[in-house]
Amino acid sequence: MTPTNQTNPTNQNVRIGVQIAPQHAEYTKIRDTLTEVESRGFDIAFNWDHFFPLSGEPDGLHFESWTILAAWAEQTTTIEFGALVNCNSYRNADLQADMARTIDHISGGRFIFGTGAGWFERDYQEYGYEFGTPGTRLNALDDSLNRIEARWAKINPPPTRDIPVLIGGGGEKKTLRIVAQHADIWHSFSNPEVLEHKLGVLEAWCDEVGRSRGEIEISTELRGRTVHDADALYDLGTRLFTVGISGPDYDLGQAIDWLAWRDSKNA
Repeated sequence: MTPTNQTNPTNQNVRIGVQIAPQHAEYTKIRDTLTEVESRGFDIAFNWDHFFPLSGEPDGLHFESWTILAAWAEQTTTIEFGALVNCNSYRNADLQADMARTIDHISGGRFIFGTGAGWFERDYQEYGYEFGTPGTRLNALDDSLNRIEARWAKINPPPTRDIPVLIGGGGEKKTLRIVAQHADIWHSFSNPEVLEHKLGVLEAWCDEVGRSRGEIEISTELRGRTVHDADALYDLGTRLFTVGISGPDYDLGQAIDWLAWRDSKNA
């Protein structure tokens, strides 16, 4: 795959995404929060792909990712959206491609296909999936992405655009190789020191597979970061920054504060 919809990250505008964790809230609250996220001018809305809460009450309220994303496609008009990230293990690869293509059409071309190998063992145990090992899950992700790209190439109708592929994770031996081969966006939780090192690893993998590292947009998390941290990440080429929020309240205060920083970078 050679993505055509991304440019050198150092020339891109900064984007701010909000991850609306689908936990500890009724769906009406999630829906209302998405409306505010879009109206405030955020660039991307994310959810996540789990079956149980990741924090707070383990058996608290929780909703499924892809059905939410289809609803978001109809609810919104301008914002891009996707999962941060889809768990590859939970659905057949060709089905994932078809669902992504369908949501892409429903939204008029605003869907981002965020994906990863999966890690939350309780999801696997309670829903009957084989947990395997990190290595087997990463091998499955690599195989699935090849199948997804092949399905997009022959499905009718095709996607409205080259659907951006976001891959989450930071493993240097397998994950970053998969990023180099398949991703338009790479998301990690790296601090500046770790990110600088991993970008070197990613560049080496890109050289091996015949891609320019500049084709891949760099993404990371802002939660708990200072402006100094964000500036350092920006200087390393990061252009997509995300802020996670959770129910029951979905407090957007911190995320809203980052919009002024985004606008100053893009001025």
